[in-house]
Amino acid sequence: MSKSKSLPKRNEVEKQFTWAIEDLYATDELWEKEYNKLKELLPKAESYRGTLSESAKALLEFLKLSDELGIMMERVYVYANQKYHEDTGNFVYQDLADKAGVLLVQVDSALSFATPEILTISEEKLEQFMAEEEGLKLYDFYFKNIMRRKPHVLSAEMEALLADAGEMASSPDNIYSKFNNADLKFPEIKDENGEKVRITHGRFVQLLESNDRRVREEAFKGLYEAYGSFKNTLATIFSSNLKQELFFTKARNYGSNLERALDDSNVPVEVYTNLIEAVHDNMHLMHRYVSLRKKLLGVDELHMYDIYAPLVKDVKMDIPFEEAKKLVSEGLMPLGEEYQKILQEGFNNRWIDIYENENKRSGAYSWGAYGTHPYVLLNYNGSLDNVFTLAHEMGHAIHSYYSDKVQPYVYAGYKIFVAEVASTCNEAILINHMLKNTEDKMQKAYLINHFLDKFKGTLYRQTMFAEFEMITHKMVEEGQSLTAETLCKIYHDLNVAYYGNDIVIDPELDMEWARIPHFYNAFYVYQYATGYSAAIALSRRILQEGKPAVDDYIRFLSSGSSNYPIELLKEAGVDMSTKEPVNQALKLFEELLDQMEELMFD
Repeated sequence: MSKSKSLPKRNEVEKQFTWAIEDLYATDELWEKEYNKLKELLPKAESYRGTLSESAKALLEFLKLSDELGIMMERVYVYANQKYHEDTGNFVYQDLADKAGVLLVQVDSALSFATPEILTISEEKLEQFMAEEEGLKLYDFYFKNIMRRKPHVLSAEMEALLADAGEMASSPDNIYSKFNNADLKFPEIKDENGEKVRITHGRFVQLLESNDRRVREEAFKGLYEAYGSFKNTLATIFSSNLKQELFFTKARNYGSNLERALDDSNVPVEVYTNLIEAVHDNMHLMHRYVSLRKKLLGVDELHMYDIYAPLVKDVKMDIPFEEAKKLVSEGLMPLGEEYQKILQEGFNNRWIDIYENENKRSGAYSWGAYGTHPYVLLNYNGSLDNVFTLAHEMGHAIHSYYSDKVQPYVYAGYKIFVAEVASTCNEAILINHMLKNTEDKMQKAYLINHFLDKFKGTLYRQTMFAEFEMITHKMVEEGQSLTAETLCKIYHDLNVAYYGNDIVIDPELDMEWARIPHFYNAFYVYQYATGYSAAIALSRRILQEGKPAVDDYIRFLSSGSSNYPIELLKEAGVDMSTKEPVNQALKLFEELLDQMEELMFD
């Protein structure tokens, strides 16, 4: 599907290009039936209130029911939201997604008494319960993790109150999502051929990759000026989100929003600050990359709208989706026969929603519900970057596939900290395959540039985002005001620090903070950078050692949340409690810079 001037409506997209959402529910009526069943089960869950410490039998019965409710809630929530993401302007699925969101809060509220009650059971009594009921042994790590967080768990009444506040707390995210995906419209510009094309979320980077600098500049200014016209509203939404985070931080007795966000995965705050420090220690490499880009583009002034411009002029890759699948399959051969079989199952059985349509959610993700296969949302446009997005999201999907297959529900969902490892490992293995099988000097330079851009976009840029979050959350914690002007100033200064003196930090870019949806999931983005560093280390081991490394890696993918993420990565051979993985990844970045300079200036 080529870039068209107008996007198709959802009902105009051929079925073969859409995900098999019917594998979750064949009809909306079946969704409604399970939705109602779930609501009917909530009083049964509530009936266990006050009984969990009385007997091993009662505790096991409740935990089994809680798992059943969780599995059903996942299906209900995922279906409603994925249908909404197909067309965010569809009122039917807006309503279903809203209903699912409300029900999720009700389920959380109905189950909220469990953790406080379990905390009243002594560790000795829990051991006795597990001896009495064999089925409770499954929950041993679950119990240990609850005990670890005892200082931050409140009374049953307070936990219920916080759970009830969940719907209100999600309002900034919901408001931003509807604004960004359904209401915000960008202008039309003329493309390289002088034909009108509307800027969209899905097309934006593609337009910035244009060889025509006028197209890049107009796309850049058109998008950010659209955000800028709502800057005060967006600043208010952003600030409100940080304030609701602070409410829960204070309620749960944490020292900061950062500490609370990281504690869910038992990740020390030092991992976050170590990442920022390691990147700052290697900032000269990013500045060197920017200088190389300016030199290769041959411009007097390098602007932020030039940051995606192709550096290798005579190579252009326009890769149809079928060819992309073949490239990804061949590239991931080092991960073994079983991994390939799962990959092909996803390709051949409509796990993927492929192309952009009108009002479709922007970006890409992998998602799904326990008990069914994962799903992948793409907005595929044929670029090399989109090929790597396919590999990336299938990495997430196969991670979920393994985790769901091996782990019981209570441990199936892996933590966000390790979520980006499998996806980025796929990208690193794929680029290695493509470089190894490319003889053409300019095509090799094109691929190296793509790899350099990944480092720039993932390790450096996501760390800059992480630093922006750290600064802004701290300001809210200290009672400072976050106006549009303040946010733009912070963001501008960070861009100056990260990109250096050889680029003009255009004023329009000061609004970029307003287009990052991940900021509404506090302290998420740093994990792209840590995950990237871990993935580089794992991919190099797989390519060097073969089967033993692959076996360790598959065990990691199959581990879910059966241990803390830092420990799971250590077992796979990467210690993220140190700066070493980040430093090693940036050492590879330096080597790639050397290769690029040698190819282009030889």
